[in-house]
Amino acid sequence: MPIININGTNIHYIDEGSGAETVVFSHGLLMNGGMFAAQMAALKGRYRCIAFDHRGQGKSAVTDDGYDMETLTEDAAGLIEALSLAPCHFVGLSMGGFVGMRLATRRPELLRSLTLIETSAEPEEKANVPRYRMLNFVARWFGLNIVAGQVMPIMFGQTFLNDSDRAEEKARWRQSIVSNDRIGITRAVKGVVDRASVADEIKQIDMPVLIIVGEEDVATVPEKSEKMHAAIAGSKLVRIDRAGHSSTIEAPQDVNRALEQFLDGVAVSDAADTEEANPA
Repeated sequence: MPIININGTNIHYIDEGSGAETVVFSHGLLMNGGMFAAQMAALKGRYRCIAFDHRGQGKSAVTDDGYDMETLTEDAAGLIEALSLAPCHFVGLSMGGFVGMRLATRRPELLRSLTLIETSAEPEEKANVPRYRMLNFVARWFGLNIVAGQVMPIMFGQTFLNDSDRAEEKARWRQSIVSNDRIGITRAVKGVVDRASVADEIKQIDMPVLIIVGEEDVATVPEKSEKMHAAIAGSKLVRIDRAGHSSTIEAPQDVNRALEQFLDGVAVSDAADTEEANPA
């Protein structure tokens, strides 16, 4: 179980595969790096794949503070630098996307490309804030089991939740969510709810960008991905049918296909740029 100390915090990460380039995966709120298992399995034959757990979540340490998006971005940058991964392909889902956008605008030298999944450049919707704060309060004082029934339809689309053939998988992820440390996860939720907008910043992003969103995502609805796509010049948008906020789990083959095509395109573009710069 690899652990690395970044910014005074013990960060857990998964390290699989090998290759000249690295893909770094940054998970969503309530989850952990394991939500990218299918993507790592698909890519590890050609890339080194790193998936890390944000502080307070998964197997990373619970800290007293540092759950704001700016500090989480510093954590991600520190991990990339400490493991000598730059420039890497950064894949961020939901909260991981909040981090990815900040890296791309503030530390662009660390990234070769950026993939944003089920995320938004905007602050949390005002209409959602009271509900999320109440769920967070209940989870903090009475446990995550109490709120799991209300959280699951936010984290997953109805197709996945209603598929009887995937009942065991659904139960496993429900257990994963409720197994989070109550203190760490409620601090992480506050960091997400209180996050600032980066909608103006992302217009500066100058690297290959892929945006993926599930058509059934109710946490960050597809319209938010459409706005990011319009703001980031040259970005590619893929909408996935029958998937919600955890599309890497719900529709892994569709996500893998989009991600592999995107990374292949980045490689082709890099090769063309090299040939143009060094003609025979």
